[in-house]
This record gives sequence, structure tokens and C-alpha cells, in this order.
Amino acid sequence: MSEFIAGLPKAELHLHIEGTLEPELKFELAGRNGLELPYANVEEIRAAYAFNDLPSFLKVYYEGMQVLRTEPDFYDLAMAYLRKAASQNVRYAEIFFDPQAHTSRGVSFDVVIRGLRRALIDAERLGVRAQLIMCFLRDFQAEYAMATLLESLPYKEWIVGVGLDSDEKGNPPAKFAAVYERARQEGYLLTMHCDVDQDDSVEHIRQAVQDIGVNRVDHGVNVLEDPALVGELLDRGIGLTCCPISNGYVTDSMKIEGIRKLLDLGVKVTINSDDPAYFTGYVQENLEALNFSDADLAQLERNAFEITWLPRHLKDAYLAEIDAYVAKA
Repeated sequence: MSEFIAGLPKAELHLHIEGTLEPELKFELAGRNGLELPYANVEEIRAAYAFNDLPSFLKVYYEGMQVLRTEPDFYDLAMAYLRKAASQNVRYAEIFFDPQAHTSRGVSFDVVIRGLRRALIDAERLGVRAQLIMCFLRDFQAEYAMATLLESLPYKEWIVGVGLDSDEKGNPPAKFAAVYERARQEGYLLTMHCDVDQDDSVEHIRQAVQDIGVNRVDHGVNVLEDPALVGELLDRGIGLTCCPISNGYVTDSMKIEGIRKLLDLGVKVTINSDDPAYFTGYVQENLEALNFSDADLAQLERNAFEITWLPRHLKDAYLAEIDAYVAKA
């Protein structure tokens, strides 16, 4: 199974670039920027990655990105992920970035996006195509999200869509309805985190799908609690970007049974790595964790390419790569 997965052409659609900051690079960037970390070595950093829910993860996550200060820092961060992605035969990635996590501490939007954009261009030499999705932090005010959206407009050609992440408790999709409507008017595609086992999970999925009108949902396994809402996903072809290993860190399980059921129902469920530096697994390891058949693994990747934000001819080219690989496997 591992060998089959290694060669399978893959798409990653739920990946936070700040969540790929491995401890080794964290130390390197801290030294470059004259910062002192509260850890003596890489092992101490990894030992601090003890999460039991979403808030405990976010505390460490935001603390870690303090080392990101300059355009070369963001370039190196993105290139490290893209090299790893290429080594796992990720052919295409849609990458989340959190500008507010940086602008709120004095790092300009321009510095962030120019570093990331340059890495995406250089990564094409590795055989990886990628696009950026700008996320809003849902535990900040909606007005700050709107200001960030407006700040992004000069860079609109570099951003394929918008997302919503961070602490979901008390921050429903409806809070950002006006921001999402403006993003739609500006031509951005729309996605939104509906994290696993949160308060009002199903209602948040309903708001995202019915009221906001998202193009896809990030996480979203709790949709199984509402068969009518599952039917709506099927009718509208809305996909889910699931992350099994991270589920196991912030909830009581990896939710593999739910992913299995969604796949069997025909929902366009996909497998992704979320924040792999913190959850110890990239796409390869997340797919291995499922213990699914080769046919099911191939279908998961077909789903992923189908719900990418790519033109039809590029989707078809990647799907043909999968078909050719499966035929030879």
C-alpha cells in the first residue's frame, strides 16, 4: 500500500503553510532574525507539541510563527514544504496562508505574499504546481477580515480564493457573511473550515453551504449527522478536505470511519495533511493511516483533482495521470 501511495499522483487542498514550519527551520529562522527560542533543541520543541483540542494546538501554532519576519523567511518556509510535497508526488497544491497572523504583529502583507509567491514559481521546476488561498482568522473581528480582503486586492492575481480558520468556538460562518459576499464579488473562490466535533458543527456546515455558498468545506466530517445536508453536498458537488492525522490530535479519533462512509456515499471527500510539522504526517502518511484499498485511494485522489480550483483541461490532465498510473500498478 505504501508503495502504491508513493507513486500515486496527488493533490493537497488543505495545507496551512505556517503549519509546515518544522523545528529545524524554526531554529534556523530564529538565528537569522536574532530571536531566542524557549527551547534548547529540536527534541524540546517536538515535546511541546502536546495537543488535546483545537485551542491547545492554536496556542503553540501561533507562538511558533513568530520567527517568520522577512520575505526570505516566507520563501524558505514555502520551498521546504514544496520540496517535501514533490518527494511525495504531490502534483498540485492549494496552500492556505494567514496574513492576519503576520500583519497583527507588524509583518506587512506584501512581505508575506511576495515570499510565498516566489516559492510557488520556483516550485514548478520540481514538478509541483500550486496556488494560494488567503484565510481569515475567525477569532478576530469581521471588520479586520474585511480590511485584509481589501488589502489583498492589489495581489488578486496571485490568490485563487479565501478561507476561514482558527478558533471556531463562538465564531460561526454567519459572522463573516459580508466579507465572503465581497470576496465573491471580487472573483475569489470560497472555502471555510468547519472543524471536527465543534459546538454547533452541523449548523456551521449548513451556514457555510446554504447561507454563504462556499465552493467546498474544509474538514466537515460532522455533516454525516444530517443526511439531508449530505444530500445537498452530493447534489451540488461540494467536496470536503479531510485531515485524518490532525483529527486524531485535536479530537478523540482520526474519523476514518466517517471518511469511509463519506467515500461510500459518493461525497467528494479528500485527504490532506493540515499542519504536518505539528501533526507528524504529510499526505503520504495521512493516506497510509486510512488502510484503504488501492482503488479507494485512487478515488480519493480523483476527488481531490475534481474539486481543485483549476481549469477543466488541467483537471483532466491530472486525472489522466491517475488513470495511467492505476493501469500500470
